[in-house]
Amino acid sequence: MLPAAGRRRAASAQEAVDSHRAGDGGELFGITELCAEFGITLRTIRFYEDKGLLAPRRVNGARVYTRRDRARLALILRSKAIGATLDEIRHYLDLYGHQGEGRVQQMKFVLERTDAAIRELELKRAHIDASLAELRVINAEVRQQLDRRPPDAPARRAWRA
Repeated sequence: MLPAAGRRRAASAQEAVDSHRAGDGGELFGITELCAEFGITLRTIRFYEDKGLLAPRRVNGARVYTRRDRARLALILRSKAIGATLDEIRHYLDLYGHQGEGRVQQMKFVLERTDAAIRELELKRAHIDASLAELRVINAEVRQQLDRRPPDAPARRAWRA
């Protein structure tokens, strides 16, 4: 249970969010709303704040997020899901600018990053396919050796070094 000051702060922040929504179509979000919406913890959002990726407003000490913050959080989470580093995410977000003037640079960055990720994954898939082929050959050879053995034959060493 929160202390009285914490409850008042949370209540006043929620009141600010609610009043803003009533007059402006839902532009502000509370931290618990974002956590529930994206299936993340408070600690996750605070981590992104500590790293400078999010900068919410404060109302009586409580965090209040704008649509822009919400969109940034969605981009952060999506970028993490495809393996981007925090530095890459920061660079991507910084490219946007204050009025969206860097949108073309963002798209070029995304193309470069996804092209590189696709190449890397295709190379990994080729290695996996080669490993699977080798394992299938070994598996088939061992099955043939076992099939050729009489049922009551004593166990022999299948592999010789």
